[in-house]
Amino acid sequence: MVRNPNSLQSRRRTGRRYVILLFVIFALVAGWTWFWKYAAAQAENAVEGWRAREAKAGRIYKCGSQSVGGFPFRIEVNCEPASAEFRSNQPPVELKAGNVVVVAQVYQPNLLISEFQGPLTIADLGQTPKIVANWRLGESSLRGTPSSPERVSLVFDEPAIELVDGGRQTDLLRAKHLELHGRIVEGSAADNPVLQVALYLAQASAPLLGRAAVKPVDAEVVGTLRGLGDLSPKPWHERFRELQQRGGRIDITQARISQGETLATGSGSLSIDPNGRLQGQLSVTVAGLEPFLISIGAQQAVQNSANMDKLAGMLDRFSPGLGDAARQQAGANLSLGINMLGKPATLEGRRAVTLPLIFKDGAAYLGPIPLGSTPALF
Repeated sequence: MVRNPNSLQSRRRTGRRYVILLFVIFALVAGWTWFWKYAAAQAENAVEGWRAREAKAGRIYKCGSQSVGGFPFRIEVNCEPASAEFRSNQPPVELKAGNVVVVAQVYQPNLLISEFQGPLTIADLGQTPKIVANWRLGESSLRGTPSSPERVSLVFDEPAIELVDGGRQTDLLRAKHLELHGRIVEGSAADNPVLQVALYLAQASAPLLGRAAVKPVDAEVVGTLRGLGDLSPKPWHERFRELQQRGGRIDITQARISQGETLATGSGSLSIDPNGRLQGQLSVTVAGLEPFLISIGAQQAVQNSANMDKLAGMLDRFSPGLGDAARQQAGANLSLGINMLGKPATLEGRRAVTLPLIFKDGAAYLGPIPLGSTPALF
């Protein structure tokens, strides 16, 4: 039997093509494996770089055990259990969480996506927990490098934070959803950065902040932070002190808050006084003001205020009992009086009033109504 030379050559060419194809596939697999290992090392270095950066600010992050996986298209750094020590706090604070997974795509190692598993406990270093936090889903994203961060985001579904006192737990914050975003909009991390910060809350309540925060609130607040020299690692109280010393300010460019029948929008600028308290004024337009005033007990606050005591005393000197009558009338006509003090407005098709929201000497006031104290930032 005579073999066809052309057929034999064709089979040989086909065989060579298969060998070449296998070699190319092998080279691609080997090359991709090398590239993934290189990218994984870069991502792990980035995580270590962020740890080192935070350590300079007194925030020490630790892992019980750490592993790297995610081949072939992702890099996953798994830290279990995770803990942190904030040594710049006085007294130092220790945080502990169950598990943290940091993920980066091989083609984008400067974008780190993290997922947190609760519960998270917060305690003075070496002591029993004072605060316990949990959530259904907790994630963060961090873009940039340790020397040049660009933006950061935190997102939590159904966060619940409780204050622990012995065997008793008290709600600090509960929400259906919470988001916090920050990014550099002007300058750079090393030279006069201007930060835009956005906060989104859905059905959030914080009873310990006062009566105004007991009923669930939906909020969207966007502001710009101006006056920082740089974003070098340092505790936040030092950063706010620097902001005050440099004459910086917080511009609230957009705010929308709804609570039950009450809806408010506002904007304005705030600064920080030498005692670390917010100071300044926002222009706020409110629809459905009266239900809000009732919920915070504004009538009683006005009736029992020092100014009302002085006025009642003066009236009683003219005619006994006249002071109490004035006190009751002031409480009953509070909403009407505030509407007269403010400017009539329309908000999303509803009748509203525009009033100043004033921050002064560690307290906040809506027009003449005290809303409560504000915390010191340093």
